[in-house]
Amino acid sequence: MHILVTNDDGPPSQQSSPYVHSLVKTLQDAGHTVSVILPHVQRSWIGKAHFVGKAIKPTYFRPGTLHTDDGTTHDLPLSEEEPGEEWVLVDGTPGTCAQLGLHHFFKDRGPIELVVSGPNYGRNSTSLFSLSSGTVGGAMEAATCRKKAIALSYAFFSRDHDPTVIAEASRLSLRVIEHLYGNWGEDVDLYTVNVPLIEGVEKNKIMYTNVLQNYWSSGSPFEEIEAGEDEMKAGERENAIRHQNPNSGDAKSSSGAARFKHKHFKWAPKFQDVHKSVDEAPPGNDGWAVKQGYTSITPLKANFMHAPSSLQGELKLSPTPPTQPDPSRPHIYALIDYEDPYVQPLILSALSTHFPPSSYTLLPSLASLPTPTSPTLLILPYESLPFDHLLAHPTTTLANSYIIRKALIRKHYLAHTITNYLAKNPTSPLKEHVPVTVAFELDYAEFLDDALLEAWELKESFGRNEEGAEREWWILKPSMSDRGQGIRLFSSEEELRGVFEEWDAENPEESDEEGEEDDSDGVVHSAQAHSQPSSPPPDTSTHASSSPPLPPKKNAQDANTGIMTSQLRHFVAQPYISPLLFPSLGNRKFHIRSYILAVGALKVYVYREMLALFAAEKYIPPGNESEDEGFGGGGGETAGVDGARKLDMRRHLTNTCLQDVEREGSVLRFWELPERAPASIPSTASSSIPTEKSSTADYLRTIFTQILTCTSHLFRAAAAQSTTFQPLPNAFEVFGVDWMVDERGEVWLLEVNAFPDFRQSGEVGWGVVEGFWKGVVGCVGGFGGGGGGENGEERNVGGDGGKEGDRRGQEKGEGKERDGMVRVLEMDMGRG
Repeated sequence: MHILVTNDDGPPSQQSSPYVHSLVKTLQDAGHTVSVILPHVQRSWIGKAHFVGKAIKPTYFRPGTLHTDDGTTHDLPLSEEEPGEEWVLVDGTPGTCAQLGLHHFFKDRGPIELVVSGPNYGRNSTSLFSLSSGTVGGAMEAATCRKKAIALSYAFFSRDHDPTVIAEASRLSLRVIEHLYGNWGEDVDLYTVNVPLIEGVEKNKIMYTNVLQNYWSSGSPFEEIEAGEDEMKAGERENAIRHQNPNSGDAKSSSGAARFKHKHFKWAPKFQDVHKSVDEAPPGNDGWAVKQGYTSITPLKANFMHAPSSLQGELKLSPTPPTQPDPSRPHIYALIDYEDPYVQPLILSALSTHFPPSSYTLLPSLASLPTPTSPTLLILPYESLPFDHLLAHPTTTLANSYIIRKALIRKHYLAHTITNYLAKNPTSPLKEHVPVTVAFELDYAEFLDDALLEAWELKESFGRNEEGAEREWWILKPSMSDRGQGIRLFSSEEELRGVFEEWDAENPEESDEEGEEDDSDGVVHSAQAHSQPSSPPPDTSTHASSSPPLPPKKNAQDANTGIMTSQLRHFVAQPYISPLLFPSLGNRKFHIRSYILAVGALKVYVYREMLALFAAEKYIPPGNESEDEGFGGGGGETAGVDGARKLDMRRHLTNTCLQDVEREGSVLRFWELPERAPASIPSTASSSIPTEKSSTADYLRTIFTQILTCTSHLFRAAAAQSTTFQPLPNAFEVFGVDWMVDERGEVWLLEVNAFPDFRQSGEVGWGVVEGFWKGVVGCVGGFGGGGGGENGEERNVGGDGGKEGDRRGQEKGEGKERDGMVRVLEMDMGRG
């Protein structure tokens, strides 16, 4: 018989999955063909769930010695010529394992005749366990595919994994499995079997039982913990739950705390509820059988049965009177077409949160506007915005972009903006939070000498490096590219020249016309960025989907981070920043992505929730990589033009669009970074960031305060550039601003992105982006007398501007927070 085995405990482990290897070996020794597909980690208490919006990736497990944790996991499967047993592990749920095992793997072994989910590490008796069981969920998923399925659980009474007792339970399970398959009950979709893990179980009774219906009777199965208390990983938490005293109750009790006190919760089910229900129930149920030491077999249907009731037929509700429009609130016409399936439903959901359905109408195009002066909200890509209409109707039209803002979004303009501001405001915090920036223009590599004539900082650094001082590294960035295109590291003029010569050599046939520069304020992509697969049409429904569409997989060309020199002739170079690293997160370099809202002329908000985006590989300082660790701009090349060595940019680039589509672990919420500040942050740091003895809230709050302060001064600097930053009173714009935190805990501005690529945040950032857009609509929603606006409840937040700016800000309402949006700047630019 061909048997598919899955479970919810993951691959063999003496701590979290001690039984599956024994069962598989017993089935194989009995002559059955056994195919194994398991979750790659602990997935208990997850039921029949699937991860929506998540790309499922397999790895391959080669089992070792029975009852020994010496199996190995590999990224690629064995070839047909290589001997050895191999199981499939996937980063999904037991239900997902069942689906993939039935339909996508093991087809060369013949049809699967039976699915066995388990053996579970612990009993799955009574409804409280069964309804949440991933083991039962895996079997239930197979049953929905019309496959015979058995959920198998071992009910342990001791923490010792006695190989003799486990072997006896596996032998009994084999006999039960073979009997049930050969004598399958009529109208039975699946069986759930509980085998007591006790010596002599083969001699004990085997009972057909029903599931005992029971309930949580002593309160919540969650336990309150302090917000700063350490959290266990899923496997550790499950292990702790299994080994708790079955009769233990609540460790803590609620004591009249203030409403909405900030707290965390951990899963801590009260097993005494289960045991009490078993003690009080009559014989014949599954919980009773396990308590007696009997093996329990319960036939199930793959559904949730309806409760007996006298209620029949149609339910007719009393008619609800239609909602009357508010005559004081003008009707708004909204044209929302963001052309991104990740963001579109979030904007529509934010709109419905702040506006009653009767107060606005969604338009398919601007041509559908009743009159040119009708109150209109436009949220479109920059290239699609009707700026002529926006300028012609300044009091009735609101759009999601300024026309001119290159002072911020073009790197060479940004450097000019900040330099001018610091010349007039030498005490501004930007002086300590923006790296030295050398801007230069270059069409072709042969003109590099002329381009660097006035690059004094670069020349002085090159000279120090030639003298044998500690090597100084620089980072090169094309001013008008995105998605990490063209970013390179260098420490000498020869290395810099090699970068440009390499790009010229890679594109010898390109014409000047094809590489013509676009200096508009639109969103500019490099040639490689344009090779991204086209996105599906936006969702025009008014409801947000439950999970985010993920970015499409990259093709081979996307992996190239090069550009053509003549294509983007403006470049900036900045000193390489030695990053803050977290050992618990693999010592990978990261940057912070903050989301900023600018409204009118001019209010600026910073959204409190931010993201930490990590590089793909462990950080090694530039120049310290050994030859066998691989070099190249993402592809592992070892040499460039004239043999110039290229660094492995996967260690240095934190742009997630250059990584695999899954990017698991590469995106974290900022406020969920590790609890302790790394040891590299000195106690005397100029920013006063706390050291290892401080809590998360302290050092993360200090970083956040730096970001608030710098953002305030950044937009003050832009406001002073009247030709390159022109905010309109009837427009707003969202920006993605990137920050680096150095090893001392100081924040450094990296770049400002218009129309940020929200999709690169993936599943982790979905909630952050959703909350941000709700905050955006809340801040601009007062337009036309609609919902939101400035009338909500606000609270004071520190860190808006510093010293003189603080006093001015408090007078104007800066430092106020509502719905996570912290106002850091409010000024009148005279454009109203």
